[in-house]
Amino acid sequence: MPYDKNNIFAKIIRGEIPGKKIHEDDQVLAIEDIVPAAPVHVLVMPKGEYVSFDDFAQHASPETQSHFFRTITEIARKTGVEKTGYRLIANHGAHASQTVPHFHMHIIGGRALGGLLPGDSLAR
Repeated sequence: MPYDKNNIFAKIIRGEIPGKKIHEDDQVLAIEDIVPAAPVHVLVMPKGEYVSFDDFAQHASPETQSHFFRTITEIARKTGVEKTGYRLIANHGAHASQTVPHFHMHIIGGRALGGLLPGDSLAR
């Protein structure tokens, strides 16, 4: 999937579409998900043009990658989910239902989340 400079997250990063900001710095933007799966559902995206986790892992500098993941931990603390637990999700490609060609991670928490996949009740 090639990077589309007009994807919805690129437009939010540029300020063309509003998003309820949780965090913003020169490298990362985090917004509330408009259709939350749990009481806390934050989308965290690098401001660089990365299609997927694989693209980010291969092409972002080690400093950019480190900053991104440190920012996720800061947001987890800020939203209070580090105390009770949270899930990080990054979808890559069609089989994972990636719908926006801009790498982002979901921070989901604020309640018991159950199994990893529908029908999976085992905690892992």
